[in-house]
Amino acid sequence: MKICVVIPVYNHGEAISAVVHAVRGHDLHCILVDDGSHARCAAVLDQLDKELEQNVTLVRLAQNQGKGGAMVAGLRCALDLGYSHALQIDADGQHNTADIPTFITLAKQNTHALICGCPVYDESVPKVRLYARYATHIWVWINTLSLAIKDSMCGFRIYPLAPTIALFNSRNIGKRMDFDIDIAVRLYWRGMPVINQPTKVTYPSDGVSHFKTLLDNVLISRMHARLFAGMLLRSPLLIWRKFAS
Repeated sequence: MKICVVIPVYNHGEAISAVVHAVRGHDLHCILVDDGSHARCAAVLDQLDKELEQNVTLVRLAQNQGKGGAMVAGLRCALDLGYSHALQIDADGQHNTADIPTFITLAKQNTHALICGCPVYDESVPKVRLYARYATHIWVWINTLSLAIKDSMCGFRIYPLAPTIALFNSRNIGKRMDFDIDIAVRLYWRGMPVINQPTKVTYPSDGVSHFKTLLDNVLISRMHARLFAGMLLRSPLLIWRKFAS
């Protein structure tokens, strides 16, 4: 098992240095995906790339692709560099990097599984955002006919790269905030086990959120509709898996 970290970055210049140095404290190579950031954030990424040299790979997208587009680029880069697994973590500092060793241990014990963070929130979480997550949880449980995925929206997780890239090569995955949900459900449909790991989450350290309420909610609603249709087609297999396990 060879693991790196992929961090999608879009205008998180205030927080990204602390995140990268915290990740580097666990001796992990970082792939930073500059998702069309403004000049100030791009300069911070250039400095990290120069400062950390062999410990950072900077992937630069000419135009903003959205979180999903950045993650697809970063995960493809990770496979090209010879890694077998990649840990996804957000650039805004909301995820607890102290939990990285626990995630890696689980990945080593379950090399074919998706290791999914299951958020434990503090008082910083917006209540509206928290309640909205439960609506998505219910749709994910319906679309998988399972409770296997406890939280499909947490961007702190470890992917086995070969099957993940195979999915990218055969399906278009959501390119914005729908990415985390879409890929988790589709990997589950393909038989990937899911390991849920509780982890503390705060909102976010730099005060920047790129969730666009109207656009991203529309995209997520459309995605749930597509997944529901896909679930109906796969329901005999999903039901069989449920009773066979």
